[in-house]
Amino acid sequence: MTKTGFGVDVGGSGVKGGTVDLTTGQLIGDRIKLPTPQPSVPRAVAETVAEIVKMAKWEGPVGVTLPSVVTSGIARSAANVDKKWIGMDARTLFRDALGGREATVLNDADAAGIAEVKFGAGREAKGVVILLTFGTGIGSAILHDGVLLPNTEIGHMEVDGKEAEHRAASSVKDTKGQSYKEWAAEVSRVLTRYEDLLWPDLFIAGGGISRKHEKWIPHLTNKTPVVPAALFNTAGIVGAAIAVDTGIAP
Repeated sequence: MTKTGFGVDVGGSGVKGGTVDLTTGQLIGDRIKLPTPQPSVPRAVAETVAEIVKMAKWEGPVGVTLPSVVTSGIARSAANVDKKWIGMDARTLFRDALGGREATVLNDADAAGIAEVKFGAGREAKGVVILLTFGTGIGSAILHDGVLLPNTEIGHMEVDGKEAEHRAASSVKDTKGQSYKEWAAEVSRVLTRYEDLLWPDLFIAGGGISRKHEKWIPHLTNKTPVVPAALFNTAGIVGAAIAVDTGIAP
């Protein structure tokens, strides 16, 4: 019998959810997406999550990602969502919105990292794997032999006088009108600093720009192998479902 779970990925513009086959990492049925409420205050987002779960006719526990640092179910930051999330007991909020059922809450990049290591580009990797999502900023997830070190936020690390994401987020490429080769030079600078600090065995590049990996990954000059993410826009959903099934949320 197929073991299933349910994950919901909360983003700045959309809230996406689906039923996940926990033996393969594949979605069962269609992904459900609703617009993120504006303003994206906690109660409105929780109601949207509950609506997605209702639309899917899912009756079990639910994993939810947030673009936030999350410790013990509490949101400690807010990126691309309303600042009222900061200090919110997100786990209790979602449990209440879901009628008292179990809810697990974790950072969105951490969820993507969990999914990629179990079912995606890092599934055969050993040692330290770092997933980086290149978008408006740089999200990060660090795992050692599949075990997550949560809430790393190394996109904010200073690299030669600037935050890493102010050098190498894909939004910087767009803003500055850089070529892929020019942007890859900045990404290499950031990855080299991460290598000096963390000595990873593999980088996984996520975010929308990873779909065009052939245009920039070959230009990277850092030492550690870099591979594109495999799960793309389902990674957060899959990682959230894994987290609620295994209880590995921070």
